[in-house]
Amino acid sequence: MPDSGHRRPPGKAERTQFNLGRALPFLVLAVTAAADVLTPDKERFERFLIAAPALAAVTWSVRGTICIGLLAMVVRALLHLGRDEALVPDLLASEVFLALVTACAAWVSHVRTRYERDLREVTAVAEVVQRVVLRPLPDRLGRFDLHLLYVAAAAKARIGGDFYEAVRVPGAVRIMLGDVQGKGLGAVETASVLLGSFRATVNTAPDLAALADTLDEGLTRYGGWDPESDAAERFATVVLVELPDDRDVARLLSCGHPAPLLQRGAEVTPVEFADPSLPVNLAGLAENHHRIEEVPFGPGDRMLLFTDGVSETRDRAGTFYPLELRLRGWAREPDAELPGILHRDLAAYGVDGLDDDVAALLVVRRPEPVRPPRPGDSAEPGNPPEPSHPAEPARPTS
Repeated sequence: MPDSGHRRPPGKAERTQFNLGRALPFLVLAVTAAADVLTPDKERFERFLIAAPALAAVTWSVRGTICIGLLAMVVRALLHLGRDEALVPDLLASEVFLALVTACAAWVSHVRTRYERDLREVTAVAEVVQRVVLRPLPDRLGRFDLHLLYVAAAAKARIGGDFYEAVRVPGAVRIMLGDVQGKGLGAVETASVLLGSFRATVNTAPDLAALADTLDEGLTRYGGWDPESDAAERFATVVLVELPDDRDVARLLSCGHPAPLLQRGAEVTPVEFADPSLPVNLAGLAENHHRIEEVPFGPGDRMLLFTDGVSETRDRAGTFYPLELRLRGWAREPDAELPGILHRDLAAYGVDGLDDDVAALLVVRRPEPVRPPRPGDSAEPGNPPEPSHPAEPARPTS
């Protein structure tokens, strides 16, 4: 799922590479000094000292780069004095050359740190924008637990053409999950328009059919506001779900989207849409009408909503990912761990890993808590109520 808007901490491999880069200048100084001391005088290695400030510019600050350059100059002077050679002109020339290299390295470090600072600022702004467009889902809404897997195909992106939302409305929870045609920033723009339309009307729409109509209308209006954008030219497949509080059912409407999977224990079945609607933004191509399906969805049941980035992942033989079979085998896996298990399995199954946006939302209706019997509760028919206190034994009369 998209993270909370903060930057991800660097991984172990990244930290190792960074620490190695910071250690390299000192390694060059130590190896050069040792080689120069341990070899005959005619063998000269001090010329390699210029690599120390040059390498420092890659990972160290300007001040750190200058300090490493000065350290290299000190090491050069000590090696020269150890040979009892004249201070000038060789030492002076080599020290001036090292000073010039250090100055150049300090300038490179300054440019690098400036660009890194600008990149951090741009990244921070982008992360905030992405968080607003595709906000993290709560773990729980009413009687339902939500567990999300979301991976954008674009490198370094948190948002792709797949989108999702779940909102608590009076008496129910409403969920949307969809997939925009294509990839890239155009698909993200279309997804943001659909998310805005959903959020604007999810509380007031009388049913899922009216909610689906607002998605079409939102893209149409957006195309009129921004004719230069291709967002209104793209279509999207969407599945809408309504989970009422007072009934153990799920109402679903599919706009050309892959059918969600229902799981009761080890039994996994796709939701059957007798008459699915056209994808969003294609309603004008034919007379479109919306049919809402209602299926049982009781305590402990699972429902997996997913995009075609999951179901159309292929292995080397071209075989589609067997999602139903996998879900059946994960019947005993904890709900919260299922998105991570699915992510790892998809990455291992795909011939090129995950080369498409992936979104999968596991919805679980929590079992109702067992309420202990209270005094005054009526007994079962045919059974007399038990006394609240044990009867006292009869006392013998005198």
